[in-house]
Amino acid sequence: MLSRRMALGAIGLLLPSARAQAQNQGASYPSRPLQFVVGYAAGGTGDVFARIVAERLRAPLGQNVVVENRSGATGTIAAQFVARSAPDGYTILLGQTPEVAIAPRFLANPTYDPVTDLVPVALVANATLGLVVNAASPIRSVAELFAEARKRPGRLSFASSGTGTPGHFGAETLALRGGVPMVHVPYRGAAPALTDLLGGHVDFFFSGLPAAIPHVREGRLRLLAVSTAKRVPAVPETPTVQEGGVPDFDFSLWTGLFAPAGTPEPVVRRLNEETNRIIAEPVVRDRIVQEGGDVLANTPEEFRAFIARELTKYTGVIAATGVKPE
Repeated sequence: MLSRRMALGAIGLLLPSARAQAQNQGASYPSRPLQFVVGYAAGGTGDVFARIVAERLRAPLGQNVVVENRSGATGTIAAQFVARSAPDGYTILLGQTPEVAIAPRFLANPTYDPVTDLVPVALVANATLGLVVNAASPIRSVAELFAEARKRPGRLSFASSGTGTPGHFGAETLALRGGVPMVHVPYRGAAPALTDLLGGHVDFFFSGLPAAIPHVREGRLRLLAVSTAKRVPAVPETPTVQEGGVPDFDFSLWTGLFAPAGTPEPVVRRLNEETNRIIAEPVVRDRIVQEGGDVLANTPEEFRAFIARELTKYTGVIAATGVKPE
């Protein structure tokens, strides 16, 4: 009995000590440079947002923030690396929809679980995709895309920036809702997919707006619709896919900060507060909006709830479309 009381007493002493240690970590953090890990090549949407936040974090944190691109396997290499890193707040994932909300439910043997292995810190931006076709295409609306698919069942093709990406599932959902088979042509990123769309080798593509809009303005591509539930300020005249006759269609490419599980809460709070301050700056907000993104201040708890909804959504989408890893 005595030893049990002594053990309980020791635990009681340790708990305040642990809380104090966590608070001290938050107060002294950071004491060395941070590493932001992006799962895609430089120049992509996630990389752009990572560098915007990293550059503006340096002053308030008093430390350099280095962006490292660990591309490959649709972002999962970077996510796994961060999930297995020390939970000290110095290695942060700039995670996106594919590696956080899709891959863990899509791959047969995922190497990490975003719910248990990563801590949501802050949502940076939620960006829409644009449904684009070559300017020479006869297709001018979502309704006409379905009509063309019915004329050429099993022959209308769509590009994607990779199997298991939001654009891939968006197109598969179109095919499912329209009741017509379409051909998936996956690429290693958006750039080669756009190249082949411009060359007339595929029929349509759900592209990130920043990459597509210059070609649309030059008259080389035609923007039929945006993928989110609401129209976006970057292209206010462009209807949504829902307006084109596909109910409940809502796909986006979001970007957020994640830390390894076990990262002290004061550190997570500090990064969340600084990130919210950065995305509230007019120049940053305007840049994100111009690139088809939505900006909303959020707490770690709100971001966690958002991730849970996305995981539920893609679990249903994967089951409904029947898509398998290629």
